[in-house]
Amino acid sequence: MNYTQWLLFFLIVQLIHFLGTWKLYVKAGRKAWEAAIPVYNAIILMKIIKRPSWWVVLLFIPIINLLMFPVIWVETIRSFGRNRLLETWLVILTLGFYIYYVNYALDVEYIADRDLHPKSASGEWVSSIVFAIVAATLVHTYFIQPYVIPTGSLERTLRIGDLLFVSKFHFGARVPMTTVAAPMVHDTLPVLGTRSYLKKPQLPYMRLPGFQKVGRTDLVVFSWPADTVRQFFKAEAGVKKPIDKKSNYVKRCVGVPGDSLEVRDGYVFINGKQLELPGRARPMYDYR
Repeated sequence: MNYTQWLLFFLIVQLIHFLGTWKLYVKAGRKAWEAAIPVYNAIILMKIIKRPSWWVVLLFIPIINLLMFPVIWVETIRSFGRNRLLETWLVILTLGFYIYYVNYALDVEYIADRDLHPKSASGEWVSSIVFAIVAATLVHTYFIQPYVIPTGSLERTLRIGDLLFVSKFHFGARVPMTTVAAPMVHDTLPVLGTRSYLKKPQLPYMRLPGFQKVGRTDLVVFSWPADTVRQFFKAEAGVKKPIDKKSNYVKRCVGVPGDSLEVRDGYVFINGKQLELPGRARPMYDYR
């Protein structure tokens, strides 16, 4: 999807939100038109459900918003007295459209002094787990992500099975292009072994500003640009995946744009000079 298509999609979502909630806004002492103004309606909704305004930011962060939307749906109906477990599941399983039923078919009253604390130990556990998942997904997606070395191409610097924690914000985190995906997994659901994402809709390629640029001899993790593999060390044809779901590779950068590169007798030369590896690099030798 290009930017125009995403703008239309965003406006359609805003229309759906307005049609499903405007009466609830009025019952909460707000104006009906406040449910129709993009972004502003989310700020007002946070006030209605007694949640902090910074939650609005989370609604516009890819992947994080998939976790936040169900929370907002549940908080909305509970602000109008719909606290039963059945209704909680209904609003989640209907992707929020149960709010339409509450908005038009039920004579509900706004609970201005609603207690926000869970009423049971299980509710406390659920709230803590949801918060932990949101925080971990935010860190995993935009700041630091763990990787396991799958191949021996960087022996002896990195070995097969080594666990790495890789910074994303130094070079600028790539905003997820796949908008509907399971949090904190790459392309496959654990145990089930099935695809962890939907191929559509896709965001355009975007990257957040970084603090530094990739330099010579830096180790970098990147998405293999060709048709990728479904599983390492399993012989099969290439698999077509979205860019951000392609297989992750780790390599050492030896040249940057504008460099000339040569390999002479097994040694790398950049711009006519032999590449000097950092002290942490460990050459690998073959013996006969």
